[in-house]
Order: sequence, then C-alpha cells, then structure tokens
Amino acid sequence: MDVVIQIIASGLTLGAMYAVSTVGLSLVYGSLNMLNMAHGALLALGGYICFYTMTALGLPALAGVLAAIVVCGLVGLLIYICTAAPMLGSAQFETGVFIATIGFGAIVENVILRMFGPQPQPQSLQIPGDIVIGHVHIPNQNVMILTVALVLMVAMALLLKRSRLGRAIRATAQNRDAAQLMGVRVGWIYATVLGLSGGLAAVSGIMVSSLYSLLPNMGGDPMLKAFIICIVAGLGNVTGAVIAAIALGLLEATLQYNLGVQYSFALLLFLVIIVLIWRPYGLFGRKQVVRL
Repeated sequence: MDVVIQIIASGLTLGAMYAVSTVGLSLVYGSLNMLNMAHGALLALGGYICFYTMTALGLPALAGVLAAIVVCGLVGLLIYICTAAPMLGSAQFETGVFIATIGFGAIVENVILRMFGPQPQPQSLQIPGDIVIGHVHIPNQNVMILTVALVLMVAMALLLKRSRLGRAIRATAQNRDAAQLMGVRVGWIYATVLGLSGGLAAVSGIMVSSLYSLLPNMGGDPMLKAFIICIVAGLGNVTGAVIAAIALGLLEATLQYNLGVQYSFALLLFLVIIVLIWRPYGLFGRKQVVRL
C-alpha cells in the first residue's frame, strides 16, 4: 500500500506540472493553429525571474511568482507581435511561425545564459516539511505544486466557459472570420492567448525548477512531454490535455518505479505511437472531413 501511495503522489505531482505547461500550448494551438516552439524557453525564463526576484532583490516568494508571470506574459505578447502577427492569413502560417518561434526561443535561452550563466542554480521558492501518510513522506513542495495546478486549472476552466473573454477565445478558435464579423477583436484575442500561455509557462517553470534545478535549457524536456500530451489528447483540446497530463504523470511514475528512469520515457513514446495508430486525431480529438 505504501508503494501505491508513493506512486500516486509522484504521479499526481508530475501530472500537475505537465498539465500547467500543456494547457498553455494547447490553448495557443486551439486558437491560432500555432505550435509555439518558444514555450520551453518561457518556462525556463519564468523559473529564473522568480529566482532573481527572491535572491537578488530580496522580495518574498509571492512577488517572485507574480514577477515571473508578468514578464513571461509580456514575452508571450512579444512572440505574437514579432512572429505570429506578421504571418496571419499567409498560406504557410503554421510552418513559418513554427520556424520563427524556434528562433525566438533560442534568443530567450541565450539571454538567460548571458545573464545567469550555465551553472545549475537551486530554486529559491521551497516549502519545507512533509506530510506523512502511513509510512510515506510526501514533501509539502509536492502538495503545493498539486494545489497550485488545481487552482489554475479551475480558473482556466471558468475563464474559458463562463467569461466574455473565454467565449471570445472559443469563438475565434472555431471560426476566425465569423468571430471578426460579430465584432470580436481577433488580434487582441490572439495576443491575450499568447500572454496567458506565457504566464502558465512561468508557473510551470517555477514548479519544475523547485523540484530539480534551474538551467537555461531546462524547458526542453517539459516542452517535449507537453507536445506529446497535446498530440495524445488531440491538438487544441484543452480539457483533454489536462486529463491526458494527469494520466501521463501517473503512468510515468509507475513505469519509473517498475522499470527505472532510463526505460520509462522510451516506453511512453511507444505507447503514444500505439494511441496514434488507434486514434490518429487523439483520444479527445474529433475526426475532420476535408473536401478536396
């Protein structure tokens, strides 16, 4: 029983981190049909901004988190202005913005490298202590990550389902031209979506670095897993992405316990291939019929 509790606790923590990162990616793709390859760099930037705010400026943890969200949200807005906006409506939008965001992400990573150096740094935001369930000690840091992720997911669900902004985002995702005719400011919606995605990436970066360490390229692995989750769930399906993230976290924790870290990721990729052979449009995606 203790082993089961440990696997569930680790899996939920991993799933919570993946969910926060994946929702931002899925939201951007669902709204703009855009794969934001700079998402991992934003994740790293968020972790470093929180670290700098708390260590160099001596401000409390909440200020560090808010600073990271604001800075990464503004960088997300800059991604829209510099990469997506000039290409909107072009025939090669998806390919062009894919390449452009790779370059933007490389710039952000190099800025981090210049400012903070290549050495790993411990994240300053730490919650000491643990909770004991049976003979299992669950760190308060893990509980904090799970709680923050849950609050963010509920907030995003309410935003998308109940608010005027959320309805505008969903309308734009379904049919941009129709939404524009109904008075929706499509450019502003796209910029807002990328800003929200940047803020979520910042929180995810703080979560990841609080368990591991800060590195300029630390966003690569979480972004890869976020892409895998998006594909398995169905590109653009935000609700499906959250469910798939939790499931993947639990599965990864189980595989790591039974097979070890070195084999778990390879087996995850194999399972993803099986899922895509079975449902090429994702577990929660919908079939699309295109007339030629």
